Amino acid sequence: MTHLDTPPAPQARRFDLICFDWDGTLFDSTAIIARSIQQAVTDVGGAPPTLEQAAYVIGMPLVPALAAAAPDVPPARYRELAGRYRAHYMAHQNDLSLFPGVLPMLCDLRARGYRLAVATGKTRRGLDEVLQSRPLQDLRLLDLFDGSRTADETAGKPDPLMLHELMQQFGVPPARTLMIGDTTHDLQMAQNAGCPSIGVSYGAHGDSSAFAAFAPLLVADSVAALHRWLIG
Repeated sequence: MTHLDTPPAPQARRFDLICFDWDGTLFDSTAIIARSIQQAVTDVGGAPPTLEQAAYVIGMPLVPALAAAAPDVPPARYRELAGRYRAHYMAHQNDLSLFPGVLPMLCDLRARGYRLAVATGKTRRGLDEVLQSRPLQDLRLLDLFDGSRTADETAGKPDPLMLHELMQQFGVPPARTLMIGDTTHDLQMAQNAGCPSIGVSYGAHGDSSAFAAFAPLLVADSVAALHRWLIG
């Protein structure tokens, strides 16, 4: 066989660790979360935010997110506000699902040898509950992830602590770690951690014009587009 017949060598992999935000990036929960925030604020007597205002705080730790969405609710009622939010969200948790194409994408990336992780503004309890919900248990989604970090066990976005801990856990430097998320909170966290990022425009911050300030490698308008870029 001559050198002209030799097949090209496989392209070197650019990343070793891919960290995904959860809500609005993998899990189609943005609308339910935003409506649950609205209902919770109404329950405690506050002026409900618009859907856009409620969606903007998705990705932040729960209490700061609710406080930002309901500036007229006094801090003394934040615990009650959080409880009402959880009640509304949990009432619809089994109605939620992964975005179309997410499961094949994760399976493909795992088969290609990437380490996969979740970096989310949810609490540990909240993430575990959704992963153990009947629809996702049946998909064995938990088996696809090597690790996860939540806001309550590290620090809320855009603090980079959860990414720092994941990188340390797997011994992967920032340049070899990719953060993927649907909000500016996710992209700013990646920037603070020194990691490259990808934004997705189908999630909570549908107006992706603000993403440019954080120089993402890509703004994907669908899971299919994201998948194609990752394996391309």
